[in-house]
Amino acid sequence: MSQILSIARPDSVRSVRLDTDRGTFAAFTAAPPAPRGTALLVPGFNGSKEDFLPLLPGLAEAGYRVVAIDQRGQYETGPASKAPSYAPEDLASDVTALAGVLGPVHLVGHSYGGLVSRLAVLDSAVDTWASLTLLNFGPAAVSASTRERLRLLLDALRTTPVPDLWPFLRPEDGGISEEVLSFLSDRWARNAPEALRLAAEQMITEPDRTEALRGCGIPLSVVFGTPEETWPEREAAAMARRLGARYTEIMGGGHSPNVYEPEAVIEALTSFWNA
Repeated sequence: MSQILSIARPDSVRSVRLDTDRGTFAAFTAAPPAPRGTALLVPGFNGSKEDFLPLLPGLAEAGYRVVAIDQRGQYETGPASKAPSYAPEDLASDVTALAGVLGPVHLVGHSYGGLVSRLAVLDSAVDTWASLTLLNFGPAAVSASTRERLRLLLDALRTTPVPDLWPFLRPEDGGISEEVLSFLSDRWARNAPEALRLAAEQMITEPDRTEALRGCGIPLSVVFGTPEETWPEREAAAMARRLGARYTEIMGGGHSPNVYEPEAVIEALTSFWNA
């Protein structure tokens, strides 16, 4: 589960809805007067645009228009369109459609959002993308311990409504405010069950697509917070080497360095984009 410490929205960040030929998506955006480029931030499993709030003002101050979304099936986007499909390939098509509206984008995918973003890059024209950054995402399926947790969730989803699972997923960290806990509970309850199911199944079975991505023709980077349990750090570092990608380890960032070490993530992203 993605992690959040605050849901306070800075004055420079606006809440918008983005219309595409695949539906309408909830988003946050921040931008300087004359952007030097656009970045599209894609959240992970059970995530949302709020995961990126710590990054948005700093990325805008560095000269970039940034857009963070709720994927189809998540929080305020919901189904996005009539007769939705939540298959990873369809989520990837959503990301490509958003890039079509925004112009060539620096694409950043966190965790499962990295899986979706990789599919989007592999299945679309190279001039859609200025670059791709995989944030705490590995080359293939998640670790054995994470696979086991996802299988337990899949079993529970077969018999239990999504909102009723919250007591088993509620963070135990006493340092999280009641406001954030209330938000997390509401966000979890709004997840489309089918979106959760298909995402969990894909993370358990995802093949290694590193060789295909290596030939995609755009600049690549991997930013990885540690310690991390979802994908082993050594696998992410090896993936970056195979890709010929810039690799940045962010110690103390854990699975959500965008939350725990946002300044380090901002530096890693902007130095890559500027280059």
